[in-house]
Amino acid sequence: MDASMNDFLAGMATAGSWAVGLLLVRLWRETGDRFFALFGVAFWVLSLNWIGLLLAEPPIQDRHYFYLTRLAAFVLIIVAIVDKNRTTRS
Repeated sequence: MDASMNDFLAGMATAGSWAVGLLLVRLWRETGDRFFALFGVAFWVLSLNWIGLLLAEPPIQDRHYFYLTRLAAFVLIIVAIVDKNRTTRS
């Protein structure tokens, strides 16, 4: 796959992540459930990851720094799930 196709796919992932984040934050505002807010922020962090990869164009050996951004997003998702399960049981 050439570089322009990778850029296109990364742009689509960025736009998709941003749109899903907006939808989830809108659901949070309507319901007041923190679950949606945390998921929305996680998707925005993922979109920042894709933007960073597009702008920096790091060589293969330097891409591991961007895994930390994805790790932060997935930690937010785990926190949202744990928080949702704790609040419904109490």
